Amino acid sequence: MDDKQKTDIEAVNPVQEPQPVVGEIKDLNKADAALEFLRQGHDVPVMKPEDERRLKRKVDWRIVPLMLACYLLQYLDKTLINYANVMGLQKDTGITGNQYSQLAMIFYVSYLCLEFPHSWGIQRFPTAKYIGIMVTLWGLILACTSACSNWAGLVTTRVLLGVFESAIAPSLIVITAMWYKRHEQPPRMGIWYLGTGGGTIVGSLISFGFQHYSSSGFTSWQIMFLVCGLITVAVGITVIIVLPDNPMKAHFLSREEKVWAIERLRANQTGIENKHFKLQQFIECFTDPQTYLLALITISSNVPNGAVSSFQATIIKSFGYTSKETALLSIPAGAVSIVSILAATNVAGRYNQRGLNVICLLIPGVIGAALMAFLPASNKAGKLIGNYMTNCIGASLPLIYSWVGANYAGHTKKVTMNATLLISFCLGNIIGPLTFTEASAPDYIPAKIAIIVTCTAAMGLTLMLRAYYIWENKKRDKMMVERRLSHIVNVEFADRTDRENIEFRYML
Repeated sequence: MDDKQKTDIEAVNPVQEPQPVVGEIKDLNKADAALEFLRQGHDVPVMKPEDERRLKRKVDWRIVPLMLACYLLQYLDKTLINYANVMGLQKDTGITGNQYSQLAMIFYVSYLCLEFPHSWGIQRFPTAKYIGIMVTLWGLILACTSACSNWAGLVTTRVLLGVFESAIAPSLIVITAMWYKRHEQPPRMGIWYLGTGGGTIVGSLISFGFQHYSSSGFTSWQIMFLVCGLITVAVGITVIIVLPDNPMKAHFLSREEKVWAIERLRANQTGIENKHFKLQQFIECFTDPQTYLLALITISSNVPNGAVSSFQATIIKSFGYTSKETALLSIPAGAVSIVSILAATNVAGRYNQRGLNVICLLIPGVIGAALMAFLPASNKAGKLIGNYMTNCIGASLPLIYSWVGANYAGHTKKVTMNATLLISFCLGNIIGPLTFTEASAPDYIPAKIAIIVTCTAAMGLTLMLRAYYIWENKKRDKMMVERRLSHIVNVEFADRTDRENIEFRYML
């Protein structure tokens, strides 16, 4: 080993030594892409508070609306089958109730299987272009769903829809983390995650509108799939053209704004982007205790989400409403989702408290499921309110997304955990629809009890994860003092993981 290699190792691994260490990251091949950009000698003035506010506004208006559009369409397009079901899908295609449940599930199976390939693709290729292509492809698949007339056709399109839609959430987590400080991430993730509530409202209105359409050639649900698919294709092309891949390649920013956009993220200690796959970081993701706690929280909190998103219209109709009434009565569910997302993510961003907010969102879900399960059938209003309350549960997911974005450093580890998180999301959404069986229709009592049990489990696991972060932060504070460690210059952009970087502190 030559002297240069020894110097690089000593700089990147200062915590190995018990004495004060002062150094600088020198190996650009291993470091974040932002460090190479900064070392090109950009001479820019110091960013003032008003400069930062102006920069954030500029980034917000370019990045956030596109992320919101992508996520809204992702949620709308996967749940259109929910509205199509009350518009005559089963009768027109000749499928049974159990086959419909399998359609709701099969989407998440393909979604799950493609998460790790997508995590590699997100790291290897330009992120924005990758997202745009995926959005365009699933739009084409959705449009093709209008031509389905049997079980085989529906299964094929649902599988392919899951294949392409599975790229969106991990990509948006990465994009949010590369543009915003850790306390700024929950509100931004909350905004693009409003696509769930927005998708519910838009889907309800679209369903209501298309139910007034009649034709001998096409059914109302076929036209609905075709129109939404073409809109999605148009948005995908827009993303390819307009969304920048990272701050270093953002053409809408000046040279000094690019440097400011990077420099202001130093405190995150999570870097911006690194195109090199690092096996050590991949392995570390699965030896980290937080990975398993976050995965279990995500699974347990998404069993209800899978049930509610795929069966909300069916549940409301089971209370004794017509198809048109069901479409309109689904709108308040979207409003509940939007309000809970905005409230929870903004409070989390203001106080840097994600775990407590997750618990506060799960409590209404437990109460709502209990109202649906145990109120008498004659109390339609109470059951409907319970159904609306369960929509608070889904608002916990952007907080979990922001937890991962804030507490995982090292680009390979980060994208690996994003894939793991979405696989956990899929598992919960696969289990959820399975609790709705034909035998338990129309009340679906076992499914509603499952919501109560899984939400309670998620609350307990969230408290455990929060306690782990508190313990880990205190241990690192003590270690810094005992080993008399000094700050390493540019360690923030060294592409080191949160476990390798002793200066890293976890968000609660």
